[in-house]
Amino acid sequence: MVSLWRAATALTQTQSTQTDGVEFWSSPERTGWLMKQGEHIKTWRRRWFVLKQGKLFWFKDSTVTRVSKPRGAIPVASCLTVKGAEDVLHRQYAFEFSTRNDTMYFIADSEKEKEDWINSIGRSIVQHSRSVTDSEIVDYDGKTWLWL
Repeated sequence: MVSLWRAATALTQTQSTQTDGVEFWSSPERTGWLMKQGEHIKTWRRRWFVLKQGKLFWFKDSTVTRVSKPRGAIPVASCLTVKGAEDVLHRQYAFEFSTRNDTMYFIADSEKEKEDWINSIGRSIVQHSRSVTDSEIVDYDGKTWLWL
């Protein structure tokens, strides 16, 4: 299985495939600077992050326009947990984004920024993940029923 990092930063993807038509430059849900660790070379780099429509994009600088090209994008629906990770990284304001197969780490500038990112990503996960399939929902007389 392709790692989360490789999927998020695949150089062979076109920008439209990577962004899935998300207008990341317009009215994002959250933006800000975070440190992220590279997949192969484990150095920490400061990147500008944009959360919009279930995707977490990152850029080299904070000037994001229609022609900006994201350095990577992660679909938040693939995330199982987003939580603090100071104890794992031994760094203040660290948090992790975990999928079934991979974990990415980030470092915010403050405790408030860390908590705000965790909350924003958590809300986006809830909004963009599918907990039931269409076949599990039946509409009887205008009422929706879930088959459990």
